[in-house]
Amino acid sequence: MRKMHAYLIGALLISISFFITQGCVKHTDSSSDLIGNWSRSSDFDGNARSEAVTFVIGDYAYLTTGTTDRDRYKDLWGYTLSRQYWSQLADLPGVARNSAVAFASGTKGYVGTGYDGVNYLKDFWEYDPSANQWTQKADFGGTGRYDAVAFSIDDKGYVSCGFDGNYLKDLWQYDPDGDTWTQKASIGGTKRSAAMSFVLDGKAYVCSGNNNGAALNDLWMYDPSADSWTEKRQLTNVSTDSYDDTYTNIVRYNGVAFVMGNYAYIACGESGAIITDTWQYDPSQDQWTKKTSFEGTPRTGAVAFTLSDRGFVLTGRSGSLSFDNCYEWHPNDAVNANDN
Repeated sequence: MRKMHAYLIGALLISISFFITQGCVKHTDSSSDLIGNWSRSSDFDGNARSEAVTFVIGDYAYLTTGTTDRDRYKDLWGYTLSRQYWSQLADLPGVARNSAVAFASGTKGYVGTGYDGVNYLKDFWEYDPSANQWTQKADFGGTGRYDAVAFSIDDKGYVSCGFDGNYLKDLWQYDPDGDTWTQKASIGGTKRSAAMSFVLDGKAYVCSGNNNGAALNDLWMYDPSADSWTEKRQLTNVSTDSYDDTYTNIVRYNGVAFVMGNYAYIACGESGAIITDTWQYDPSQDQWTKKTSFEGTPRTGAVAFTLSDRGFVLTGRSGSLSFDNCYEWHPNDAVNANDN
């Protein structure tokens, strides 16, 4: 099944679910004790899109690629908190694409894989912000794919999971010094695409994702020093203990994940319908805490980044409508405390 065909069918189903379940743009959780606030931030200056990728180098966040229901992109944009606006930079030299992966290593950014409307891609590109220049690197070591996850630890990049006509669970490590790919231990459990990943304390986490249309109920931690995966507690109320009694709507795919301080946060995404619930993950307790739901228009296929320990969620789509707006997350504030 081709990506655009799946995109259009999914867009129709999501649009129907959105109008049935949401009703309004602003959301209020039924529980008055939820903490956290979303405030409008500086809009993305490029075209609205979903399924883009981001990476952060120093004080700059970068956004590239993505799609609407009509177009795909290869433009690159940079953002810094000191300027509060986006500047267009050198286009990615490869084909326009969506659902790619990106990570930063040292002073360089890396973008690759994805879908161009016909092909599952495996080309890989390095971006040097000091020269505003792209260089093609060794092709990704696995099969061409889209909707994979990527992360970096100790100046090594990692790409895992995704879809190449089949769901995948392999893991590949990229060494920028040697421009080489090495296959590592596959993630445990189920193959998946459109999962969420984040890094805390030198360990990577891969959360939920899609397998044959179902959102997965698991969280896996990768330790690169041991090249091993450990399954963490499940994401629904499956225990007789009380810690997971409130667990609902954590499982999802096409959501976003980002880190602030000692915690990770997930937001947006879908599982049958678009999800607005925001959850905070504490790795020391291996537990999730529900926070204030995302307060922008509900969306899937968004991106997120962290600058100076401030988290941002932007772009995405609902049905055929693509977004260019951006929201900042304030995890310890009361609802509406910082709204613009």
